[in-house]
Amino acid sequence: MKTFNQLIADALPAIKEIFPWDLEEMLEENPDLMLVDVREADEFEFGHIKNSLSVPRGILETACEWNYAETIPTLVKARKDPVIVICRSGNRSVLAAYTMHLLGYENVYSLKTGVKGWNDSDAPLFDKNGNEVDPDEADAFFNPPISKEQLAPV
Repeated sequence: MKTFNQLIADALPAIKEIFPWDLEEMLEENPDLMLVDVREADEFEFGHIKNSLSVPRGILETACEWNYAETIPTLVKARKDPVIVICRSGNRSVLAAYTMHLLGYENVYSLKTGVKGWNDSDAPLFDKNGNEVDPDEADAFFNPPISKEQLAPV
């Protein structure tokens, strides 16, 4: 049996990762860069990078293919374009980028450190209404406490 971290380690050699400052540079050069946020809807609504496309991890595969209720045509057509995959901390995005790589996406990147790192670098996040999110509120939202029951037994 593999752990979550082992799954990520297995996927990393097949994908590319970029840091938030790399993404900022890429967006300056190409403001229409496709940003795919694979977090759940409530996470995305709280705060996301401007112009990100919300594609929760649970529907990613069907969003990337024709003939499904979840199909996102611009995403299906982007197999040769640069696509940046985003999550909270840069782990789910690794697995999602790997999946997209397997589906034939040729230029897919995972945002290392995710929106947490984006927020930490003082880059703006926006809520579902387009309002800028307070960085301190975002920090609290992105770092929820772990309960005793969630900790591994000693």
